[in-house]
Amino acid sequence: MALREYILQEIATDYSDALITRREALRRLGLLGLGVSAAAAFLAACGGGGGDDKKADADDEPARSAPPATAAAVAEDITFAGPNGDLFGAWAEAPDPQGAVLVIHEIFGLTDHIKSLPPRFAADGYSALAIDLVSEEGGTAAVGDGVAGVLGGAPEERLVADLRAGLDELERREPDAKLGAIGFCFGGGMTWALVASGEPRLAAAAPFYGTVDSPDFSGSEAAVLAVYGELDARVNATRDAATAALEAAGLTHEIRTFPGADHAFFNDTGPRYNEAAATEAYAAVLAWFETHLA
Repeated sequence: MALREYILQEIATDYSDALITRREALRRLGLLGLGVSAAAAFLAACGGGGGDDKKADADDEPARSAPPATAAAVAEDITFAGPNGDLFGAWAEAPDPQGAVLVIHEIFGLTDHIKSLPPRFAADGYSALAIDLVSEEGGTAAVGDGVAGVLGGAPEERLVADLRAGLDELERREPDAKLGAIGFCFGGGMTWALVASGEPRLAAAAPFYGTVDSPDFSGSEAAVLAVYGELDARVNATRDAATAALEAAGLTHEIRTFPGADHAFFNDTGPRYNEAAATEAYAAVLAWFETHLA
């Protein structure tokens, strides 16, 4: 699935599930270049009624919570070299690293939630870097509401090149560590794209509810833990194709579908957060990294 199409479907799903209002959905679609008439027709075709348009605008975005109690205090904001200029990221170093992990964000960009993950991994033994994939446009903080529109218009080749630069930075900071990647929603799809790119340094990957389109993983050697939510019908429609491609490539893999969990169930600042599934999924990721990175 093309990146722009994926983001359109993300917006449509949030609207159909009444997580955002019609007004907010139209606004987001407009940022992706859809005119009002086209956006309205798109929403009508998706079904659902959206949330209550009378709510305050602040209700349209999930509230941001503090990092988990087990995490270190904060990540360090860093700048590092990319293929087209400087890239931004949030970095946390483990005291005695067992491996190093690249964290890939959702369509909202490098949010506080994503920034909380490198310290959490560091506390559990893995140095981690969360990359900002709209760095070329000034970064998530500068782009603001336009992050999804930027990502929807960016060539996948550019984004994969930036991810490889993130691996370069991890390699520079932790030269003796094996490298892994984890991504969520849009970032899950980009994790699949990184695997499909055949990046030889990638030893392990954990895409969370990411979509794939005619995948070919034959050039990769990464061990893949693919995470899905039982209720996430849109993304789960691509699960069989991902599984078949992993099997065809002969990659070590495990497919985990968490009962009762929906799309974005790991995000503890979002409306679909499922604490039980998120806790179990994180434990599974740590076990996977311990086997394939440590």
